[in-house]
Amino acid sequence: MALGRKGSRRIVVRGVAYRWRLRRRPTYSQALCWSPCTYAVERADQHGAVLVVTTDQAHPGNWFGVRPDPVLPAAVANHILIALTRGWNPTRPGSPFELDLSAGFVSGL
Repeated sequence: MALGRKGSRRIVVRGVAYRWRLRRRPTYSQALCWSPCTYAVERADQHGAVLVVTTDQAHPGNWFGVRPDPVLPAAVANHILIALTRGWNPTRPGSPFELDLSAGFVSGL
């Protein structure tokens, strides 16, 4: 599974370039604030396993106007480092590596 270039942002972490992307439109579950916001990360220069990060925030496009903290590049860089220490190998093809950081998410309103 490769991350589309359109809408992705570039970030460099410890000298390695990555691309990350947050879905522009929320899924139905995210729009209703039933599930948290997720985004995907991959190496910019070669395809391998994609990192899928589940945050503890609502999606910015939710239908209830719940204002989440924005996903900032500093947080993305930190999440990449956490995933690398937990075993994510972005150069090896395979299933997406899931990093679940949704412990503080409160579902619903």
